[in-house]
Amino acid sequence: MTDPLQCDVAFIGHYTKDTIVYPDHEMVQDGGAYRFGAHVAVAMGLRAAVVTHLAREDRRATAELEAIGVRVVVHESPHSTCLRIVYPNDNPDMRSIYLTSQAEPFSVADVAGVQARAYHIGASVRGEVPAEVVRHLAGRGALVSLDAQGYTRVAEGCELRADPWAASAEVLPWVSVFKVDAGEAEAITGEADIHAAIRRLAGLGPREVLLTHRGGVLVWAEGHTCEAPFAARSLAGRTGRGDTCTGAYVSRRLLGGSPEEACTWAAAVTSLKIEQPGPFRRPIAEVEALICDKYAQ
Repeated sequence: MTDPLQCDVAFIGHYTKDTIVYPDHEMVQDGGAYRFGAHVAVAMGLRAAVVTHLAREDRRATAELEAIGVRVVVHESPHSTCLRIVYPNDNPDMRSIYLTSQAEPFSVADVAGVQARAYHIGASVRGEVPAEVVRHLAGRGALVSLDAQGYTRVAEGCELRADPWAASAEVLPWVSVFKVDAGEAEAITGEADIHAAIRRLAGLGPREVLLTHRGGVLVWAEGHTCEAPFAARSLAGRTGRGDTCTGAYVSRRLLGGSPEEACTWAAAVTSLKIEQPGPFRRPIAEVEALICDKYAQ
């Protein structure tokens, strides 16, 4: 019997091949929540692993993570998940996403060989990581982080749209950190005000809620909220913002940081990532300097 892979944090989700359309240009890049999150975890000194599904032709996409020490577990699928992401303007919360192909869903067997202190489930569309996988991971006693996009996004034709996710109350009590953006929070709760929405989300059962919006990060934990603004000088790398933010928040919590400290770190790391396309590749010293400069109070 093969010994289980041991790590601090494991990122679970499909590889995505993303065609990103901005108002003035278009680009294709390797995506998936795991890619952005794993880069942050490694930069913060944690042992990271990835469990993903992709087509054989896209196996080369894992090389960059393996090069920085991430352990990658690949389950091959007939097709990779391919997305077309269209930003009509400079608002990072305003975009249209189209699903052009999809990899096979995860099963409990797919994660059986990975032991971690925390698992982040970063799916792209409902059905990718079923509820039984969430419950199985939570049953191990680990921190389980879950991104709402993999449960509120459903395909209507080729376009992904937000759905209220009626089954949320069956899943969220198993979740340690629930990540949402402002639009997802409103879709689930019906509340346009982010402070009202985050309180409603907390009532559904997760221990902590991490909400990103255009201006920054809002966290509910231990019965109260805290927040920190973004301090980015440009929006050139807005794709992967939420995945980076979650990776930074979960990593800081694993390192012993309080929810308030993790909120600040998440905002600072994400601010630096937003300035450049691709995953976070800045020295941690730059994060610390930004925190001293912009978040000291």
